[in-house]
Amino acid sequence: MIKGGVAILDFGSQYTQLIARRVRELGVYCELLPGNCEWKEVEKLAPGAIVLAGSPYSVYQQGSPMPPDDVFSTKLPVLGICYGMQLLAHRTGGRVEGGHHREYGPASLNTRTSMLFDGIKTGQQAWMSHGDRVTQVPPGYTVVASTDLLPVAAMENTALKRFGVQFHPEVNHTVFGTALLRHFLFDIAGLRANWDMKYFSTVAKQYIRDELGENGKVILGLSGGVDSSVVAALLHSAVADRFVPIFVDNGLLRAGEREEVENTFKEHFRMDLVTVDGEDRFLSELAGVSDPEQKRKIIGRVFIELFEEAANSIPGVTHLAQGTLYPDVIESVSFRGPSATIKSHHNVGGLPERMNLKLLEPLRELFKDEVRELGTELGLSRRMVSRHPFPGPGLAVRILGPVTREDRDLLQKVDSVFIDYLREKGLYDEIWQAFSVLLPIRTVGVMGDERTYDRVVALRAVTSTDGMTADWYRMDPAHMAAVSSRIVNRVKGVSRIVYDISSKPPGTIEWE
Repeated sequence: MIKGGVAILDFGSQYTQLIARRVRELGVYCELLPGNCEWKEVEKLAPGAIVLAGSPYSVYQQGSPMPPDDVFSTKLPVLGICYGMQLLAHRTGGRVEGGHHREYGPASLNTRTSMLFDGIKTGQQAWMSHGDRVTQVPPGYTVVASTDLLPVAAMENTALKRFGVQFHPEVNHTVFGTALLRHFLFDIAGLRANWDMKYFSTVAKQYIRDELGENGKVILGLSGGVDSSVVAALLHSAVADRFVPIFVDNGLLRAGEREEVENTFKEHFRMDLVTVDGEDRFLSELAGVSDPEQKRKIIGRVFIELFEEAANSIPGVTHLAQGTLYPDVIESVSFRGPSATIKSHHNVGGLPERMNLKLLEPLRELFKDEVRELGTELGLSRRMVSRHPFPGPGLAVRILGPVTREDRDLLQKVDSVFIDYLREKGLYDEIWQAFSVLLPIRTVGVMGDERTYDRVVALRAVTSTDGMTADWYRMDPAHMAAVSSRIVNRVKGVSRIVYDISSKPPGTIEWE
């Protein structure tokens, strides 16, 4: 859908997605491609510059990922980072060796007068993470930076506009990293900062109209989460008269969520929202089921059945929209081997084929933070676009053991008290995801002069950037005490609160 910008070739470094995020933060569009892709895949993007990213491999190692030969003959500006620098040296007449001093962590970078470091002071901190090193630069290149342990920390060929850095400018620990990337993108490559959500919104709306043609009609499984809400706002803005969102209330949502969805999309946006009340059906099918995977399968099956019934009552539907995001796409095209399918949105997996509809994924170029920005651009409230992630099966996987209406009601109340407290104290936006888990145990407590035997609730709060890894949120003990007291006092049937201090890995964010 988008052309131009930067092609970033991915060779498996843990930092590759971070490069893309930094480039986009500077207002330049970019895409990640498998490092060993064919050149025609690069040409499809029509980039104005190429970045060769890092890798855990050695360039001289058999089977290490190699880019297409055209990378080394292109007239486009090229920046090689870590492994990318070693590729430039290895493939154009230089030498790369292992067995020398390794460098991991901060290092003081001694720079020389050069095109790459123009305007950047010498002696600043750079972040190193490498075992191999360039010991001889290729013909036409000059050494433009070093450290106490590394004679060749950066090199450049100004005639060809090819540059290599052994450090990682994309990480915050490289204090001048953003300045260097900005200089490469704008001053050297001559790119423009024209990537923002206002621009994307315009392009995406035209893409939607082109995909639907004159007579197409699109439906969406609206869950109330950030991604589907932003898709709904975008589709409504693009083709309001040919878009119908379908909201299936499975009875396992957060307290007040159905009302919030209907108020936002039906009342505020005036969308032709179809609401399916599936609470009784879902709870009936889940009765007595404890196994979390079986819960998920039941919820997925029932959702598809109810969604399909609603969709079949809408005439002329040709497309099904889905909230696929860019990290899902990246996961499917990594050089390490594509996954079987791009990760499906929890609400619509398998539906396009089953219903013989074309799939529409208008957010597939965006990271999560960009989706939130787009939602604001489209008029969604900050409260909605900043919501924490919520699992497709909803509270069913936060009630450990069989799901009952009584336990659902209890957990909704607990979770509402917890989240309201975080918002009230200004903690909500510091946390990636926070929620409550109802445990299948009871514990003795004391309420006034009486002994009780009531439920145990676990509170979970984590910090993360993408949900792939997460650390537990270090909540101030004073807040822990206050929220615990508030829950026990306001929710009858709970006598004990615990706080989860597990990180991912080894744990997961959700309990089931």
